Amino acid sequence: MMRRSLPWSFVFGVALLAVGSVGLHAQANPDWHRPFPAFKIAGNLYYVGTADLAVYLINTPQGNIVINSDFKEDVPLIHKSIEQLGFKYADTKIILISHAHGDHDEGVGVIKQETGAKLMVMDADVPSVESMAPGRPGAHVDRVLHDGDTVELGGAKLIARLTPGHTKGCTTWTMQVQEGGRTLNAVIIGSPNVNPGYILVGNQNYPQIAQDYVKTFQVLKALPCDLFLGAHGAYFGLKAKYEKMKAGGANPLIDPSGYKAYVAEREATFRKEWKRQQENPGSPAP
Repeated sequence: MMRRSLPWSFVFGVALLAVGSVGLHAQANPDWHRPFPAFKIAGNLYYVGTADLAVYLINTPQGNIVINSDFKEDVPLIHKSIEQLGFKYADTKIILISHAHGDHDEGVGVIKQETGAKLMVMDADVPSVESMAPGRPGAHVDRVLHDGDTVELGGAKLIARLTPGHTKGCTTWTMQVQEGGRTLNAVIIGSPNVNPGYILVGNQNYPQIAQDYVKTFQVLKALPCDLFLGAHGAYFGLKAKYEKMKAGGANPLIDPSGYKAYVAEREATFRKEWKRQQENPGSPAP
């Protein structure tokens, strides 16, 4: 049976819904801009984000790597958090992102301007990061990354894992850190979520979106993980685990079983939504 193409106005409207959902969610989630204590995760890896929008600092003898910028309005908080840890914001040499949505990348241009750092972004997300459209960073990308590329500075080595779907260039970062005589595998999940307005079936702007999500879950399930982290604190229970960390004892962010459970739950949610849209073509994610 021939599938009827969706009218342009409907596709455009859904696209606006998907873009606008970031702003609407920001208004509905006070944790997005709420300050959160900066703290050491393990080794030379630190948390310097808000109560939900995760920003990571990797400190090295040659300077800092920062993953994510949050919104422009959050950059002063990130600056303060880095300095509170005893490091220099001005020593930021490399900026990375999890994916090209404003809650993670809108402030990258500000950090570039203030520190002179180099911005490195997965190839498929580069056009969005360099876009001058409202809410986009409009920041020049200094290095275009591809799946499996490494980013190295001062002995630290991160691997860019393409985990597309949420955006075409969504990136999960992995690295090894040394803590207490152990080598820990850190996984910072880009995002496995299907946002409101996302079209998984018959998406004219992103035809392979569902297949990309399938690939993403294959990648995530194959990664060795000790430190379970992600682009949002809610992914890995940031607030509850931070309270446990303050109480002492074992590092609660070392949570391989939590990582596996989270990935499994997100995959099941994706497949349920994919099936719903296959049965109801033209019906985007609610």
